[in-house]
Amino acid sequence: ADAAMLVVDSSQGAFETGISKEGQTREHPMLAYTLGVKQLVVAVNKMDDISVKYSQMRYEQVKSEVSNYLKKIGYKPSKVPFVPISGWEGDNITEKSEHMEWYEGPTLLEALDNVSPPKRPSDKALRIPIQDVYKIGGIGTVPVGRVETGIIRPGITAQFAPSGIKAEVKSTEVHHECLDEVGPGVNVGFNVKGVAVKDIRRGDVASDANNTPARQTKSFD
Repeated sequence: ADAAMLVVDSSQGAFETGISKEGQTREHPMLAYTLGVKQLVVAVNKMDDISVKYSQMRYEQVKSEVSNYLKKIGYKPSKVPFVPISGWEGDNITEKSEHMEWYEGPTLLEALDNVSPPKRPSDKALRIPIQDVYKIGGIGTVPVGRVETGIIRPGITAQFAPSGIKAEVKSTEVHHECLDEVGPGVNVGFNVKGVAVKDIRRGDVASDANNTPARQTKSFD
């Protein structure tokens, strides 16, 4: 994922439970940051709750406590929009809420639209960590993985590290649709010729044999 939305329950008791040491309000952004998701939008939900009543004071309290935690795990709170919403009533989802005139920021939809698309490293050498390998009747061996860098196309010679096995890519498919090329950020299945399923393993890295192929590493600095 390139971005994540953290939904925080602002109601009395529920927020305190979520932000506690074992709470999910802490767990979810930690997981997102660990997985490399650097852009975050926070939806402060249930502003319509009887214990909140669209209170700016409660919103500021939630924003302050969540911001302090996000800063500890690596996010920059100044770049994280906090949108007070009511999922039940629809406040600040797509249109400004008349119940929260004190809030001058974007609606939730606007905040999501403002997320910056990441630069895809399509100009770098091809790298596809293999997630699974399938034997499909009438097609053959199909490794599946997410393109991290570069572009995969039918006709190239794929090389798998660390084994060094090479095979021609016969086709590339995304969501059961054959494509002429697939770039970074997309999960792809690609049919390779003359290689058995047992020859490719989960964790192998596929690359272009004729353009800076991936090689076995002995050590890391």
